[in-house]
Amino acid sequence: MELVNRQDPYLREVVRSAVCCRALTLLLQAVFDLLIPDHAADAFSPPRLPEPGAWDVLVERLLGGLARWDAEHFLFIAERGYLYEHNCAFFPLYPLSLRAVAEGALWPLQPLLRLRSRLLLSAVLLNSLFSVLAAAALYELGCGVLRCRRAAFLAALLFCISPANVFMAAAYSESMFACLAFGAMWRLEKGQSWLSALLFSLASGVRANGLVNAGFFLYSCAKCFALRFQVGSGPGRTLSPLGRQLLSVASSAVVTCAGICLPFVLFQYYAYVRFCGPGTGLELDVPKPLRQLALDKGYHLAATSGVKPTWCSQRFPVVYSYIQDVYWNVGFLRYFELRQVPNFLLALPVTFLGFWAAGTYVVANPRHCLTLGLERRKDEQEGKPRAGFCCPAVFVYVVHATALLLFGFFCMHVQVLTRFLGSSSPILYWFSAHLLQEHERWLWTEGAAGQSAVPPPRGSALGASPGSCGTGAAANPLLRLLRSYPLATPRSKCVLGYFLAYWLLGLALHCNFLPWT
Repeated sequence: MELVNRQDPYLREVVRSAVCCRALTLLLQAVFDLLIPDHAADAFSPPRLPEPGAWDVLVERLLGGLARWDAEHFLFIAERGYLYEHNCAFFPLYPLSLRAVAEGALWPLQPLLRLRSRLLLSAVLLNSLFSVLAAAALYELGCGVLRCRRAAFLAALLFCISPANVFMAAAYSESMFACLAFGAMWRLEKGQSWLSALLFSLASGVRANGLVNAGFFLYSCAKCFALRFQVGSGPGRTLSPLGRQLLSVASSAVVTCAGICLPFVLFQYYAYVRFCGPGTGLELDVPKPLRQLALDKGYHLAATSGVKPTWCSQRFPVVYSYIQDVYWNVGFLRYFELRQVPNFLLALPVTFLGFWAAGTYVVANPRHCLTLGLERRKDEQEGKPRAGFCCPAVFVYVVHATALLLFGFFCMHVQVLTRFLGSSSPILYWFSAHLLQEHERWLWTEGAAGQSAVPPPRGSALGASPGSCGTGAAANPLLRLLRSYPLATPRSKCVLGYFLAYWLLGLALHCNFLPWT
């Protein structure tokens, strides 16, 4: 099944809903930006060069709410390159894409709009496209892993109103990362390992946590080896030498993981050459206002002939970890301060949902978790694997989400957990859909009852296949849930309220430089 399969009414409804939600998000951010005065935040705000024209002012008035906080870094990098040292905390694939669209598709607007305005328009266009593709990829992935088309459908609709929605629309890399990550996971489920590795590799050029996705390949290889061993140990079967199989699996894992890590390594090397190499006089080409900003804020300019940054002399000169440590004070338990209690409260819903999802899965599959999902289950041998959130194929995704959650909670600025998990893992949406289906009976009566599993296709890397739970038209269950909100169970109200409240509050606060996730 292809991403643009026109024969699937569920997929068409997902795409339609994603487009409508994106349009509504853009409209609301403009309204909130006009009605609420901007907060004077201590954020990166480089001077605007050259002075804006009338059309630039119009673009800023309509879309300026999408250029707040870290979006300033991405737009600045796309316009000026990695001029300041701390810009290297933001990976290059997304700003390169913005520049390509601004100089390509939007080049005819050059007489009317300066480069920054075209970059902002590029961000809106690209993020709208990536968020729609991410929703479609999440639906396809859910069909393959959950083996329940209804659950996958509802999860993809929830993604359209994600609590991290404002970051999917703003000039951030979350939409691009979600599109690549969900697409790569889907391709891996289909057994298309090399295409999946390529998408995962591109994702690691967008965000640093893309490196963690190498775990999917490692687990896929380990499971493939374990299942071969168990099948081969049966009566009447022969095994090729164990060492040969192990070598084949290990070599495949090494090559794919190296490919996934390559963009990260290349970017660190680029930063080393740019900031630790001998001065080339490039600082003479930096406009005076930008050099003055560096002096005022203590930013380290690239290609200067002064004192080199301290990370240049480290045994492993990794600029990313240095910036996180020095500029943002990121580290183990560093955020555990009394004054950060409001930020922990902001992250409480996603933290609670994440741990609840992990606990639910472990309770439902204790033996499967103890054996790391490497033991062949009876229902899989009989061709009747379990469907839904607690099915065996979800194990690796639960582990992935829990690892991100633990790392984010103890080692990062905890308030970013919402967008961190919302753009990296499908678990937030799968588990929320599971809760809604479990407590809203009409979702089951309209074709979601009687979950029917489908045998895994040949060549599937993680042992999953597209399936469906029941039949029926692709009516939008999310709209019906929202319309019947007063009649919903308290648990369903909490789930829907969390998604909607963070969507709307995020737009109102983030777009006006007010603290948010």
